[in-house]
Amino acid sequence: MGNDASELSGLDATDQAELVRSGQASPSELVEAAIATIVALNGEVNAVIHQRFERAREEAVGPLPDGPFRGVPIVVKDLSLRMAGEPYHCGSRFLKAADHRSDHDSYLTRRFRATGVVVVGRTNTPEFGSTVTTEPLAYGATRNPWNLARSTGGSSGGSAAAVACGMVPLAHATDGGGSIRVPASECGLVGLKPSRGRVTHGPDLGEGWMGATTDGVLSRSVRDTAAALDGISGYEPGDPYTAPPPLRPFVAELADEPSELRIGLLDHPLADGVTGHPECRAAVVEAGNLLEALGHRVELDHPVALEEPEFNERFVTIVAVTTAHDLDRWEAVIGRAPTDEDVERGNLALRGMGRKVSGAAYLDAVNWLHAWSRRAQAWWAEGGFDVLVTPTLAVPPPELGYLSDPELGGRRLREVLQYTSQFNITGQPAISLPLHWTADGLPVGVQFVARYGAEDVLLRLAAQLERAQPWAGRRPPVRG
Repeated sequence: MGNDASELSGLDATDQAELVRSGQASPSELVEAAIATIVALNGEVNAVIHQRFERAREEAVGPLPDGPFRGVPIVVKDLSLRMAGEPYHCGSRFLKAADHRSDHDSYLTRRFRATGVVVVGRTNTPEFGSTVTTEPLAYGATRNPWNLARSTGGSSGGSAAAVACGMVPLAHATDGGGSIRVPASECGLVGLKPSRGRVTHGPDLGEGWMGATTDGVLSRSVRDTAAALDGISGYEPGDPYTAPPPLRPFVAELADEPSELRIGLLDHPLADGVTGHPECRAAVVEAGNLLEALGHRVELDHPVALEEPEFNERFVTIVAVTTAHDLDRWEAVIGRAPTDEDVERGNLALRGMGRKVSGAAYLDAVNWLHAWSRRAQAWWAEGGFDVLVTPTLAVPPPELGYLSDPELGGRRLREVLQYTSQFNITGQPAISLPLHWTADGLPVGVQFVARYGAEDVLLRLAAQLERAQPWAGRRPPVRG
């Protein structure tokens, strides 16, 4: 092949790495192609907010580790993952104005580098990752390559847009309430939220949001997701807990067809008064039909605990207290308190709420959520189910502004986010797959949830679905 940007942008990370391994392309060629695509498209989608082009060029000609993605360009989200000397703004005007830069690498940075990747930039995220649309006042909205008037989701929306339009084949992402799976759904990608403790938060945190947060990747193929998870997962000294190690590499699971699975389908929103979108229900019904055709046992069933309305109140308590704490922590780092003009309205509200929660009330919320998690997981442990299938979101990609509306955004957020945050609290692995498109060409993801620690089950099933209903040929109108 000619190795020009347009040809390379259609390849996944595994294929790009094979070009380097076989001598058909150099890391520098891959990096230059990624840079050219970012320069060509970023004005339209606003995915990459911190360019890292010159450092990437230097690293591409240096001694890269001989990992599974040697020479492959990626982007990383400007949240959670720190790189020494690099900007770290978390979508915040406060940190942007201070030109805050990290003074150390995250452990995850080291793990990504060991796979051989070259980081070409950092991506846009909503302020402190606290919502599922990427429209921060600090850097402006990221626009969806499938329709520039639509949201990319969040909080990993910049990473999702970069992969969807072919800037890079793989991107770092994080998930505290759906922030890998939601952008995957809205941008037609594969998005796996790993099990709690699978990926380290070190050295800065042991856990975030009561263990709800984790890191992972967004990709266009199941094999890229599996290989990346092999590279970034594993215990680091000092981690308070870690997921059970896999019996074999995750990428090795893809060669095996899954045995017959017992699968439950949830095709409607959980909250009273929320109807959901017919395209999202259709996506789950179609997935159920495909699963049956592949030999799995499919039933309309789901954990009853998911219907408990108190879950949202308790989860918001955790997020609010953490937001208040984080803003106090940033005051100590930057040397001045963020004013009301420094912080977006939604996070100001969370901070105000969090400051009113006593220590006892916080622990009450933690204990309630632990008990709720046991009730939810009993459906797998005692009910004999292997996988739950749901829509990823209750709606297709909404228009920009719909979820960021200062008056209505909070209520709308609760309506669309029906299916994801529960599994951040249970710690179970969950993956969104691009199995459905609307009549007007918008992607709609389907979520699959397995028992805690059972990424192997999800990856085998995802690979089977990818073979049966491939999505690699679908590319958005805005692409490299």
